[in-house]
Amino acid sequence: MTFTQFPMQREIVLTAGNTKVGVMPEISLVSHFQVGDWPVLYRASETGNIKRWGMPLMIPNFSRLKQGIFLEKNTSLPAHGFGRNLPWTVTQQDDSSITIELTSNEQTRPQYPYEFVFTAHIVAGEGTLNYTLTMENRGDETMPIAPGFHPYFTVAQQVKTQITVEGLPEVDPQTIQWATQPPNDPYPFPHSVTLNIPQGGVLTIAEQPVNGTYALATMQVWSEPSTAPDHDFVCFEPVVTSEDGLNRPADRLNIPAHSSQQIILQLTAQPE
Repeated sequence: MTFTQFPMQREIVLTAGNTKVGVMPEISLVSHFQVGDWPVLYRASETGNIKRWGMPLMIPNFSRLKQGIFLEKNTSLPAHGFGRNLPWTVTQQDDSSITIELTSNEQTRPQYPYEFVFTAHIVAGEGTLNYTLTMENRGDETMPIAPGFHPYFTVAQQVKTQITVEGLPEVDPQTIQWATQPPNDPYPFPHSVTLNIPQGGVLTIAEQPVNGTYALATMQVWSEPSTAPDHDFVCFEPVVTSEDGLNRPADRLNIPAHSSQQIILQLTAQPE
């Protein structure tokens, strides 16, 4: 549909050579990543459903918490957190990069009573999308957090079985019933996974270490059945930990008082 064509009015466009990245700061959404003629990230053109689009940031939690309860504080948090539902502020912008931030406020504290600044620095490079997430704890107590990224990669339904995957030996697209029983499963993320996507190209999803350490330990693989509208995508989601992980102290990140932690994700795409 024309109303979802890139770029939309609300999209900020970053460019580097043959690479274009779209960002919608008001919902911290990387809405577009295109290298040459390959639209790497999916846009829900059938329904316009923004929740089926690009690469949202899920923060402070990935997926659902049991009964929706954050046990540490006995508060309620929505599935995939509140980061994609609140407006972020642009603090820096040039032709190839943008920095946006979200600071704790009266909307976040009832759900997640910590004093924080979340900063996303998004950079378009030649064939790359670099995303640096900084989570600053400005409070006097340790801040538990378990964010993740939810990229929707463009894959036509009829070629999903032809994807090849390097780095997730348990995932064999040929054996998955994509039309009727698409996956929704977590796997160990070995810091880098490469997909060969028919009609697209070679895509690498990699976490860059920060001071020699990694934070994204899990990759969730998910898609929609062919009966659902806007199903021509596959999600390979690099996340800190799987469902309800914010309630598992050993699996989540625990950021000490008055300190910060970074996660750096890089997508690299080489069109066919």
